[in-house]
Amino acid sequence: MKSKDELKELDAKYLFHPVVVLRELEKQGARIIVEAEGLRVKDIDGNEYIDAFSSLWNVVIGHGQKPVADAITEQLGKLEYFSPFFGFATPPAIELAAKVVSLMPKDWNMGRVLFTCGGSETNDTNMKIARMYWALKGKPEKNKIISRKLAYHGVTMGSVTATGIDFFKMNFGPVAPGFVHIMAPHCYRCDLDLKYPECGVACAKQFEETVQQEGPDTVAAFIGEPVMGTGGVIDPPDEYWPMIRQICDKYDVLLIIDEVITGFGRTGKMFGSMNWGLRPDLVSIAKGITSGYFPLGGAIVSNEIYESIRDALGDVIPFLHGYTYDNHPVGCAAGLANLKIIEDQKLVENAAEMGAYLGERLERMYEHRSVGDVRNRGLMAAVEIVKDKETKEPIGSLPMESTHRVEELMWERGVYGRAMMENVAIAPPLTVTKQDIDVIVDALDSSIAEMEEEML
Repeated sequence: MKSKDELKELDAKYLFHPVVVLRELEKQGARIIVEAEGLRVKDIDGNEYIDAFSSLWNVVIGHGQKPVADAITEQLGKLEYFSPFFGFATPPAIELAAKVVSLMPKDWNMGRVLFTCGGSETNDTNMKIARMYWALKGKPEKNKIISRKLAYHGVTMGSVTATGIDFFKMNFGPVAPGFVHIMAPHCYRCDLDLKYPECGVACAKQFEETVQQEGPDTVAAFIGEPVMGTGGVIDPPDEYWPMIRQICDKYDVLLIIDEVITGFGRTGKMFGSMNWGLRPDLVSIAKGITSGYFPLGGAIVSNEIYESIRDALGDVIPFLHGYTYDNHPVGCAAGLANLKIIEDQKLVENAAEMGAYLGERLERMYEHRSVGDVRNRGLMAAVEIVKDKETKEPIGSLPMESTHRVEELMWERGVYGRAMMENVAIAPPLTVTKQDIDVIVDALDSSIAEMEEEML
């Protein structure tokens, strides 16, 4: 490896960093991470930090799990890649598809998996499949996708249009046509200024009103995260998802569930949808399928949708969608090893137990004058920072000014949390212990206190 100074110089000169203020990064330089084990990562200066955000929600089994690295190495020694097009397959892809489907409730009737390279590709794939399904049923005008404000579904042109956070679309227009956004099930910041449960779950009712306004014959699918991640760990009322499913059934609208963050144990269930007994028509997975050890996502399709498309295409027309690295054998080998660790180490159960403990510890954050709301479901949590608990206005003149400061102060204390708009998010690997959570929450606690002294 090159020296620290050489790497910093090359980084400043050549590497294009995503999702960062470029001018600020050029002044401060990148944080170069070189090693990791368990929950802890080490930077190029030898400093250690607890990864309390699983890097990017995704390292669910923690860092340095050797069986996954061994599976990747073994597969590379056998077959590094072969085309997924034209009817070719590899053993790891076949086995992983069967394994993923086996983890889903039988009444979901899910049957086929097309593996991609990540969440954005997967959501694009599922939205295209939804449109294809209706077109092949003789309803090409049934093509609109309904999403939600504050949703995050990716940054490819289709997925970023479905995303309901406007700054991800800045300067990238025009976005794709055929998308409609409704309000999020965000009780703390209700668009209608209503209170739950007196509201009657108006956010779900708005979905039905929107379908009626747009015309049921024009709406192909509704896409949503079981718990909204990047938008602020927004956990909906218990009635919300059953109502959404009922409305989808009433108007023949497909339900795409984006499990990119919530899949594979994050919420204390294998899939986030299981918290409400929610049956999807299409499911998007990524992140936790390999814990980031290799890029992989997957579009999971119900038997009914697959068989309808297969039969309508007939004996001549191929399914004309696919990426070069779909069904990648090395990624699928990593996925198989990763899922074995999740099951063998009972990480879903640990996420449920440690998530409850994390929620208990975070309740104390309300003692801070700047904490307006605390939300968690399993091992995904957010603390919302406000200037005034009554008005809920943010602190500072710039977006995320206070939460970025909390993130910086946590880093100085040896913990990586993430600023997300006016929230500070915590989502540690599912291997986390009570002792780890205590360290994480204590760092968050003292960082919020120091931010308040500086900014309030």
